[in-house]
Amino acid sequence: MDSSAVSTRREATRQKLYEAAVTLIAEQGFSATTVDEIAERAGVAKGTVYYNFASKSVLFEELLRHGVGLLTASLKDAAEATDKNGGSKVDALDAMIRAGLVFINRYPAFTQLYVAELWRTNRAWQSTLLVVRQQAVAVVEDVLRGGVENGELSDEIDIPLTAAALVGMVLVAALDWQAFQPERSLDDVHAALSRLLQGRVSGTRA
Repeated sequence: MDSSAVSTRREATRQKLYEAAVTLIAEQGFSATTVDEIAERAGVAKGTVYYNFASKSVLFEELLRHGVGLLTASLKDAAEATDKNGGSKVDALDAMIRAGLVFINRYPAFTQLYVAELWRTNRAWQSTLLVVRQQAVAVVEDVLRGGVENGELSDEIDIPLTAAALVGMVLVAALDWQAFQPERSLDDVHAALSRLLQGRVSGTRA
């Protein structure tokens, strides 16, 4: 078996372990989840877990890195596609909101874990989580900065805080949608957040 085949096989195994871990930890918490359970859910031997990850903590840290990496890539792809098609920076932000909703709709258990872990301070992986969180927010910051530079957006906006607010809006709104308003479609939720982005929520007065 050549090296590329081995690499592909190992990546497939790691993906199985990520999916098993995120599901179990979402169901019963990190401390209550054992390596034996993760291996059983993934359909692999316990030794396979330790072959790929030194410990349960390392597995979870890599899971967070992997998941936020996927989110970051989807946001970046949405912004680049909009730019390629001649869209504005606000169009790019709108596309990123939709990409974020699509991601969360596809990986709800991961998103719940990610949001919960952001607010913990006693985890071994906290520093890693802050780094990957900043990578996701930085993609939004780049678009905002571009909008300020081309005059599309006000130069008075606080770019870091606005970027964090947009990412937070998508995360929390999507979790609320799934937990309390599951009957709503992705298009419906996107339309509501799009109106917020474009400042179309105020009424008119005589």
